[in-house]
Amino acid sequence: MAGEFSTYYADFLAGTYDCVDRIVLNAYFRMGHSPGGFRTWWRQLYGSDADLDKTHLMRLAERFSRRVHAHAKAQQIPILHCDPGERKHEIAEQYLPADPAFVGVFLILVSRAPAPVWDVQRTKGGKIGHLTKKIAYVNHYSFHILDPEWGHVTIKMSGHPPLYIISPRTRGTQQPTCAKRVPRR
Repeated sequence: MAGEFSTYYADFLAGTYDCVDRIVLNAYFRMGHSPGGFRTWWRQLYGSDADLDKTHLMRLAERFSRRVHAHAKAQQIPILHCDPGERKHEIAEQYLPADPAFVGVFLILVSRAPAPVWDVQRTKGGKIGHLTKKIAYVNHYSFHILDPEWGHVTIKMSGHPPLYIISPRTRGTQQPTCAKRVPRR
């Protein structure tokens, strides 16, 4: 039987399965998946694509990282860098706040994983000649949140432009049975 969430979004979703461990919703940023869409996104962000190059893409990723680290420090949120293969949900369980009234981000985990990134090549005249998508290892940030309705929720996203949201997820320990609808492809 479909829950209220699934019923509300039924027109956007296809397929179901039952899961007692977690709910995973994968987000899709349409503009970030085509060269034209990515250039449009960049132009909306900066006003033009004159500075769209590898250096500026890396600077944006570095700026995102610095801001996440600064926010974590200012709010006294632990931020941990994880090695490949570490079971991040087990790490997060060790940091769950003891205060039952706590709401908000309680942990940020950083790990490297493959993600689509854009390679920008310019012509001798300075125009964009090729904009190609490739897979590279980049930092992914897992924001562990305690929500009064959902319980322990994790939002994982790539730190490289256009900052893809990989998967908001909730642990099934708060809600032992859940139905998930799988997005249409």
